[in-house]
Amino acid sequence: MKVLVDTSVWSLALRRNQPADGPEVSELIELIREARVLMIGPVRQELLSGIKDHAQFRKLRNHLRSFPDFELTIRDYEYAAEFFNLCRGKGVQGSNTDFLICAVAADHKLPIFTTDGDFTQFQTYLPITLHRTRY
Repeated sequence: MKVLVDTSVWSLALRRNQPADGPEVSELIELIREARVLMIGPVRQELLSGIKDHAQFRKLRNHLRSFPDFELTIRDYEYAAEFFNLCRGKGVQGSNTDFLICAVAADHKLPIFTTDGDFTQFQTYLPITLHRTRY
């Protein structure tokens, strides 16, 4: 089964000067080896945003090009807005990208791999599952 990987996990592995050496990075490496990783454009944008050094930006951009974007549809964006509204009505806040991740995952029955604790709160109200490390 494919796994939708959130910005928080990619960031641990790719955006730091020294990649983290924890279970999340090891799990991401295994998912890549197994060809189970899914990327969406908004996650790619988050990863590339804020990089001041153009050489570093190009290096990361080129590395991420190994992972094609999962194609998003109008339904994904509409579903994300529904999730945003539902959670907000319950007092749970999140970003548009977070709810888009949830919408894609729910609609396509994909687990989400994240270190962001907000997704645990979303799970209370949304039909999502979280991928756990095997280590």
